[in-house]
Amino acid sequence: MTEVTFAVLDVAPEPYAVTPVLTALIGVEAAGPGDVQAAVHAIALRCQVRIDPLRRGYSDDEEAGLLDLFGPRERWSRTQHTFVWQHATAMVPGFTGATQVALPLECTYDLEVTGAKYMHALRDGAIPLQFLFSGTIFVPGERGFAVHQVPWDREDNYRLPVAVWRQLMTQHYPNTGWLRLQRDTLDALARYKTQRGLLGFDDAITSLLANAAEEVS
Repeated sequence: MTEVTFAVLDVAPEPYAVTPVLTALIGVEAAGPGDVQAAVHAIALRCQVRIDPLRRGYSDDEEAGLLDLFGPRERWSRTQHTFVWQHATAMVPGFTGATQVALPLECTYDLEVTGAKYMHALRDGAIPLQFLFSGTIFVPGERGFAVHQVPWDREDNYRLPVAVWRQLMTQHYPNTGWLRLQRDTLDALARYKTQRGLLGFDDAITSLLANAAEEVS
């Protein structure tokens, strides 16, 4: 039986994508009995990418940004668990022995999404990612080809530099971010902006924050 293994070689921003996309370069190796290079017709590859927050430390500034996700630091031993970031797919063309394939990872700056909120809170260091591979392998067989499933234990870890993720967000949203509001809230904010002759929603929110700060002081 053909033994197929996977390794994450690199993760980098896709420079020409319309939306934020990271490209993970996946190394694939196929070996037959006796570790002889094996031929593969194709692999329909699936991958679940998870974030494992326990595999790194956090500064005080990062702790404040993670409060919504994990609560105060003294609870992190109970609240920090590996969570799903996304699912990705790729088609691996035929090869013998070894090959590489690009696995697109679609990203968002919507801070209502757990993965984006977590990454936004990080200042430096690396994002601990876990790649869990699955899918269908097509190999030569007695009737032309045979079909096998990728074994359940095929996985790899990768430490994505926080700077790479920030570079991707800056490329698509320079000095901006996304905030989702309910329609009634958005309508009220639009009225507030218009009534005060403000130029944009950013100005409206800045004005509201300034008023709130004056009331507190």
